[in-house]
Amino acid sequence: ETFETLIRLAENYTSTLFCNAYRNMAAEATTRVQEFFTDIGLFIFGTDVSTEEFVNRFFDTLFPVVYNHVINPGLTDISLEYAECLRMARRDIRPFGNIPKKAIGQMGRSLLPSRTFLQALNLGIEVINTTDHLHFSKDCSRALLRMQYCPHCQGLTLSKPCMGYCLNVIRGCLANMAEVDLHWQGYIQSLEELSSAMSGTYDIEHVLLNFHSLVNDALIQAHINGPELSEQANKICGPPVRKPAQSPGCFFDQNKDNQGFKMFSRDSEETLANRRKEFISHLRLYRAFYGGLADQLCGNELAAADGLPCWNGEDVVRRY
Repeated sequence: ETFETLIRLAENYTSTLFCNAYRNMAAEATTRVQEFFTDIGLFIFGTDVSTEEFVNRFFDTLFPVVYNHVINPGLTDISLEYAECLRMARRDIRPFGNIPKKAIGQMGRSLLPSRTFLQALNLGIEVINTTDHLHFSKDCSRALLRMQYCPHCQGLTLSKPCMGYCLNVIRGCLANMAEVDLHWQGYIQSLEELSSAMSGTYDIEHVLLNFHSLVNDALIQAHINGPELSEQANKICGPPVRKPAQSPGCFFDQNKDNQGFKMFSRDSEETLANRRKEFISHLRLYRAFYGGLADQLCGNELAAADGLPCWNGEDVVRRY
């Protein structure tokens, strides 16, 4: 949910840029922005899409809109055929300079760790769910019966098993769990390393919430180099062919997702980075969960406390 809110907020920032600074092309641009952030969501949540491909697609489809309203504005819009030619020619004309390349680098290095992190969380959930339902062997069931109920036959209803005896029985029953332990510890260590890799310059929050600045730089560059870009477009696509229709104004609702703005203010405790750190610190407490399960069970409820008489499987004794 935190990732989804972050994506919506970054989309909101980018669409707001067009509404505030480039209102005449906001309606068309916002559609491209929505498609771009949909692709980001698909990538993060596991769909097989290429970051390079969808970043290039965004700038490809944005170019005809920018040409129409910033580079070579006219009383009417360019035709669909001319817009398609510009879209195809964007990578040759390079109206946005090296900004698309910069965006590809930032998106690749910030989105991939986040995608992997979410996949890892799902793997963890799978492991926990799988190990939540154990089927004990007959030998284990017999050992548990002898440990917990055989003293009742001698009228010893209040006696508890000795700690060493309890550990032997429970560890035998949880032998399969113990095999998970080493992998579980490695899994938590990998999550810690992955979480560390998600911070810094390529932190997903930093990259997504500043994407609108990158887009603004691209639009300024296109505006400054307008005459030269117009000439290049003429060489590749010919003079602009226009149609008798005008683009609608801004229809983006800037009040939408106001809660998101509060949630992701940079000094807020509810940032994705803070929630991730909090999660990792909680997870560290369970690093030895599977390996220490027998100790937890015997120490917390099953076995007698040290120094007290206890059941050793045959009789009540002072020490095991």
